[in-house]
Amino acid sequence: FNSLNHDMTLAEFKFIWYMEYSHRMWGRIVGLAYILPAAYFWRRGWLSRPLKGCVLALCGLVCFQGLLGWYMVKSGLEEKPDSYDIPRVSQYRLAAHLGSALVLYSASLWTGLSLLLPRHKLPETHQLLRLRRYAHGTTALIFLTALSGAFVAGLDAGLVYNSFPKMGERWIPDDLLAFSPVLKNIFENPTTVQFDHRILGIASVTAITALYLFSRKIPLPRRTRMAVTSLLAVACMQ
Repeated sequence: FNSLNHDMTLAEFKFIWYMEYSHRMWGRIVGLAYILPAAYFWRRGWLSRPLKGCVLALCGLVCFQGLLGWYMVKSGLEEKPDSYDIPRVSQYRLAAHLGSALVLYSASLWTGLSLLLPRHKLPETHQLLRLRRYAHGTTALIFLTALSGAFVAGLDAGLVYNSFPKMGERWIPDDLLAFSPVLKNIFENPTTVQFDHRILGIASVTAITALYLFSRKIPLPRRTRMAVTSLLAVACMQ
């Protein structure tokens, strides 16, 4: 309020306050929805030894995610006497919070599906191994693209250029490497952050399309083929 939003009304403040409060409470409900049943299953002896390790790891991730969220918000409340910039949370902490949430969600989903669906026993052909490696690489690229989106949000980099595929009148903007040292641009220059996010997004869609086309050449179970097709559909929609 002191630095930027001098004309904010009480009703407007209540709106953003309830948004933040609901997010925190939803996170706590998610934690309880995981930890309480896990403790019950553990006590009843329904968990195998390997699954116990998995449950503990996921429980640790749930707690770490909440701690990281607090650490992220704290960065937006710190006084910066030497800076008159718009108050915002650290883009590094925002990316870490989003990244850990993606890891937690993916690990939970993977664990659940592993218990619900039996693993297909397929012959380990050269093509299948290539498809698996390519799928892992595509996953890593999508994860990196999502993390770069957190840097876009943290720096308000989406407001710098609003044209596509060019950025303004140029394919490569003049201020792409305006910061020194050069490495600093990747994480703190809004132009570079938006440029990288665009490139990663295009690369992700390209990789997913190639994965889909490659999968069409291999005899795969219906469930796997449906997953690859759904991935392509969601990538296009995104």
